[in-house]
Amino acid sequence: MLTAVVGINWGDEGKGRMVDLLGSGYDIVARYQGGNNAGHTVVVGDKKYILNLLPSGILRPDTVNVMGTGMVIDIAHLCGEIGRLRDAGVQITPQNLRISDRATICLPYHVRLDVLEEERLADRKFGSTRRGIAPVYSDKYMKKGIRMGDLFDFAALEAKLADIVDWKNLILKNGYGDSGANAGEILEWLRTYGEPLIPYICDTSEFLSDAADSGKNILFEAQLGALRDIDFGIYPYTSSSTTLASFATTGAGIPGKKLGLTVGIMKAYSSCVGEGPFVCELFGEEGDRLREAGGEYGAATGRPRRVGGFDVPASRYGVKMQGADEIALTKLDVLSYLDKIPVCTAYELDGVRTESFPAPQKLGSARPVYEYLPGWSCDISGCRKLSELPAEARSYVDFISGAVGCRIRYISVGAERDAIIDLGE
Repeated sequence: MLTAVVGINWGDEGKGRMVDLLGSGYDIVARYQGGNNAGHTVVVGDKKYILNLLPSGILRPDTVNVMGTGMVIDIAHLCGEIGRLRDAGVQITPQNLRISDRATICLPYHVRLDVLEEERLADRKFGSTRRGIAPVYSDKYMKKGIRMGDLFDFAALEAKLADIVDWKNLILKNGYGDSGANAGEILEWLRTYGEPLIPYICDTSEFLSDAADSGKNILFEAQLGALRDIDFGIYPYTSSSTTLASFATTGAGIPGKKLGLTVGIMKAYSSCVGEGPFVCELFGEEGDRLREAGGEYGAATGRPRRVGGFDVPASRYGVKMQGADEIALTKLDVLSYLDKIPVCTAYELDGVRTESFPAPQKLGSARPVYEYLPGWSCDISGCRKLSELPAEARSYVDFISGAVGCRIRYISVGAERDAIIDLGE
């Protein structure tokens, strides 16, 4: 079985939590896009792990993890992440972690360019995490990238890097008035953080293809959600990669294979990190209480997330873009403090009510149409069967499922592995 676990909304839906849970039934977990600009939080027992680059299957010792072709990898960050997990007792070896030789390296000058551009934009900024993601993807498509496989030959890499740095300094020095990048320093950085990773680098396309052909179960893990997709998200306030399930096998390294199942992840309410239109946003005390109840702070940056009630138009659109076969609804337990639950059921656009998700250029003028559903006002974190949920909680789940037009298979009522209700086949 080839399965993709993807975000339905703006990211931060709880994909890492679900990949960790579902990973027990899969031989391989493959991350297929993005970099360290977002985080997946996974709770195992009394320990909480924050993963920025490593696939969430890394916490299961019998699972092989793949960092795919479509990723952009800050190797200094990766070495640090591996070190922190090892210090916490997680085993990471070339047997359970494989890195695509075609994945692109995010270099220090990419991070510098990201910072410089956000500062130039000032109050017009995109809300970048300032981790170099847009600049490194730009270089990839301009064929000016350094790839993980380049680390096998430092002599050839030195010549290639010198030419690229000369080109990059035209932008850094002449465009931004920066001091620029130094090829020698970048090469030393690549040696320092690249050499320890060489044993993990391989042709992951061959590995994944052989695994699929032999009947292995592969889980494809996405970063962010449909509304951050470079083509179909809230452009330009998006990521710089394709976050959709349709890219899963391509980004992982086996474009000729087809998915058998797509599991879409969405919260029981809405959250969003960064800039851009967020029609359902709640403000004041109502927003503050929801943020605190959900612990809504970015796993990668610590930034407070913007929050809102469940957004029906955005979620229905996300389900369609992802081609979701079933849904995992996360953080239902967070809403337990509410007597009545806000749900954005439609938008008002130019004085007209619409239940569709508008084009990005129109979202800025859209206003939410809120309705309120009955709350359950009790702790549901101990529920493990649908029948154990209060009637109001079951009604809320039924409403969400009908509104987005997709079956809800899983209901998460806590961050722990076992805090899940599986509605079965």
